[in-house]
Amino acid sequence: MRTAFTIWKTSLLATLLLLAACSSPEKQSEAPTKDPETSEVYTQRRVIVADSLIRGRVLDRNGTVLVDTRPQYRLKLPRRPPLDTLALGQLLGWDSVTIHRRIADALPYEEAPAGYPVQLSLTAAEAKRVRRDSSDWPKLTLTEGRQRAYTANAGAPVLGYMSAEAQAFFRQAKSYHRGRFYRLRSGGVESYYNGLLHGHRGYLHPLVNKQGQTRGSWATDTAFQQGQDLHLSIDGKLQAYAEKLMGNRKGYLVALDPRTGEILCYVSAPVYKPATITAPDQAGVRAKLLEHENMPLLNRPAMLANPPGSVFKLVNAAVALQLGAISSTTSFGCDQSLLSCVHQHPQANSLTAGLKYSCNPYFYQVMRNLISRVPDSLAQDSTAARHLNLALWRRYARSFGLDSVLGVDVSRESPGFLPTPAYYDKARRTSRWTYRSIYSLSIGQGEINLTGLQMANMAAIIANRGWYYTPHLVRCIGEGGPLPRFTEKHHTLIDSVHFAALVPGMVAVMQRGGTAETSSLADVGITVAGKTGTVENDEGDDHAAFVGFAPAQNPKIAVAVYLENAGFGATAAAPCAALVMEKYLRGNIAPRRKRWEARIQRRARNGY
Repeated sequence: MRTAFTIWKTSLLATLLLLAACSSPEKQSEAPTKDPETSEVYTQRRVIVADSLIRGRVLDRNGTVLVDTRPQYRLKLPRRPPLDTLALGQLLGWDSVTIHRRIADALPYEEAPAGYPVQLSLTAAEAKRVRRDSSDWPKLTLTEGRQRAYTANAGAPVLGYMSAEAQAFFRQAKSYHRGRFYRLRSGGVESYYNGLLHGHRGYLHPLVNKQGQTRGSWATDTAFQQGQDLHLSIDGKLQAYAEKLMGNRKGYLVALDPRTGEILCYVSAPVYKPATITAPDQAGVRAKLLEHENMPLLNRPAMLANPPGSVFKLVNAAVALQLGAISSTTSFGCDQSLLSCVHQHPQANSLTAGLKYSCNPYFYQVMRNLISRVPDSLAQDSTAARHLNLALWRRYARSFGLDSVLGVDVSRESPGFLPTPAYYDKARRTSRWTYRSIYSLSIGQGEINLTGLQMANMAAIIANRGWYYTPHLVRCIGEGGPLPRFTEKHHTLIDSVHFAALVPGMVAVMQRGGTAETSSLADVGITVAGKTGTVENDEGDDHAAFVGFAPAQNPKIAVAVYLENAGFGATAAAPCAALVMEKYLRGNIAPRRKRWEARIQRRARNGY
């Protein structure tokens, strides 16, 4: 007696074989097999089950679908001119400006010859209009297929693309000197989690006779497995808002939840739309992105490691406290003969005041105490002492996740750099270098390089008073959680009491007299802890940096902002971070900052 399962499988096979005859799915045929009992001849076949329904979706932390596989309509224009673009625009419901811009965007270069093949992406409504009037446009070719569809215009470096759908971009990129660089580094979660998104095809292996009837299988069937959905940690609305603040400027903005390591927004600027890389009618836009001097396709938060500037004073202070080089009440004079200080301020009679005023001479002396101190094992300040102390400083600083790959779920993450004693021995061509030759470390300049992800994670570590979860973009895979490594807590080598000693100074930065007092959110009841940085740049205007978290005593968001050639961190980077914090914590911006917000967004659109 046949079971219900056997009946169902036989029915499914019959249906699939009928579909195979109509649509010719992938199948494998071998030499006919003869049944020894009935002498009937059977053919071996392999049938794919649900091939087009496999890939999972990508959603933001609130359940909004950002990427899905959906029907896509393409209109191929005739290669032989002339083409009545005005009439075509009327057919599609586009004005004259739109039709010319869409065709120009589809051409890979401005001087493309007449008749160059052009395909335009259409909506379902536009495709319906073309079908309705197809008899009047016999030279137009409308095709329908399934492709990854981006429902939002933000988050391009996060979402990425499928390699199979980006082949046109790869071909374009090969013709540019930066082509390989971009191709290897822009895949986003679509590339990083491809195996989980893609799932597995199901294969049936029936033996089929001449009448199309089946008799068993010639190989073990494999089950179809739907690709898993990815639930990102990204807040879609916050991502779009942050991109408006960054716009066409060069830099990055990374915000994460310090309690979990989940990345809330991830902006690499200049920004561009996610669909640009794979859309068939965006070849011209891609060409401009590839040629642009500001390299918008560079995934800046992960790949670009820069000197962090004065924000690194936080790390130096924590290490100095841990090793006993200073205490929270240590006072240093603002001695301009040691290092220039651009801020006019009272004497920094404590660590809190040193951070509040970002006094360069103060932190010069903090680092000098650290590097030049004489360990008990050595009789005097010597070359050996400086080598030992620098190595110890680096060991403690590396526990912040610096000078190493954090392991974030992005492709091609840069490790950054912290110098070693051996590095200076080689660079200075002597092992007898002095503190004066490496003092730039005290203000986060010189050889120190950090990525945007490391900067944001540094802020999260201070917010947590010494520990962190590896930052990540995916909080749930299917019905489960993130990858196991993102649930492992990492501890620095600094005691929590020393991180607590940094917070009053970071809060003072945002208060009256602090370097970022104008970015305070005290008027809406949010106490922000932050640190500004202005990075000297020999090749142009200085870079602006800021790291911080809020609320100061119960942090829910940590932010790092870096704007290239933007000037002071207090006036360029800090306002962007404050607006993102306010938007995330309150959902809206207070009226008193609306004009401020509009000015930043206007500058972002203009790229300065």
